[in-house]
Amino acid sequence: MVRTIRAKFSRGVFEPLEPAAGMVPEGQEVLITISTEAAASTGDPIRATAGGWKDLIDADALKRNICADRLVRTRRRVRL
Repeated sequence: MVRTIRAKFSRGVFEPLEPAAGMVPEGQEVLITISTEAAASTGDPIRATAGGWKDLIDADALKRNICADRLVRTRRRVRL
């Protein structure tokens, strides 16, 4: 069974914010998935990622490869 409840983490312990009685027997081990609320973004996400690929790829080689791939003809000639 899968249930989602809200809880608060305080002094090293997760405290349920809603009644959990009846959901889980006392002493039962459970698996907890933690999901925090996303912080409000203050800027442009595109600008925030600028430079993320720096020094990971050779941009000039990538451009050359793209141009070379565009020159490859894969279509058959049209006969009239």
